[in-house]
Amino acid sequence: MKIDVGVIAMDLDDTLLKHDLTISDRTVDALALARKRGIKLILASGRSPEAMYPYAERIGIHRDPSFLICNNGSQAIASDSRRTVFEDFLPTDIALEAFRLTVDAGLSCHVYEGDKIWVSRETEFSDQDWRLSGLKPIVPTDYEELIRRGVFKLVIPGDPEYIVPIEAEMKVVFSDRATVFVSKPYFLEVLPRGVGKGEALQRIAEGILGVPRNRVMAFGDSMNDESMIRYAGQSVAMRNSRPEILAQARHVTDRTNDEDGIADFLERFVL
Repeated sequence: MKIDVGVIAMDLDDTLLKHDLTISDRTVDALALARKRGIKLILASGRSPEAMYPYAERIGIHRDPSFLICNNGSQAIASDSRRTVFEDFLPTDIALEAFRLTVDAGLSCHVYEGDKIWVSRETEFSDQDWRLSGLKPIVPTDYEELIRRGVFKLVIPGDPEYIVPIEAEMKVVFSDRATVFVSKPYFLEVLPRGVGKGEALQRIAEGILGVPRNRVMAFGDSMNDESMIRYAGQSVAMRNSRPEILAQARHVTDRTNDEDGIADFLERFVL
């Protein structure tokens, strides 16, 4: 029996993308068929809009009136016109406090803006972020002044052994003031309170498209996908997902992101 869906939201890294950061022809074909059947395709990522546009073009939604959920839900962009649909900035006082805690811990900070990554200092992780996103890291003269201009989120990179205790500390410090989670084992993120991919997906699916929760499908693999997996009535964890995501999802793909897991699932259960 096929699953009836009106919206399909997909994380990028380790979900829609293979580890070489490509989308296979098989997956493009499956998503094209979904579009022909009237299903809205939405990309949902921690990446900035500029780092997401090439993938929107690859799956054809740059010509469709659909959406990109960017910066882990703190920003939504129309996929065809690139206009801002909504955005939520991290309060300046919280962003500054989190940045200072980061510096005290000996770690660096990343902020995505346009085609750049503003980094508090160059590290192996700024080079890694460059490879992943295609955005060039630049060290500003005054990082706190940059933050005062307004940021969607802070990304704090570091070895997982250092990230784990900082995450625990920040979850206590910002318990009722901000959203804190690890998106990749080496990326800790601080977002506005109540902001996430799931919240953004709900605003779009129900508020804009009029699609009920039970007809919303979402694919994800990591903790920045958790709110999206919790929200979607037809949540799908990739086979390569973190255990926490596997435990919460209604469905699990039989194949990983490197094995066309999304295409395989859609061909069997949706298309």
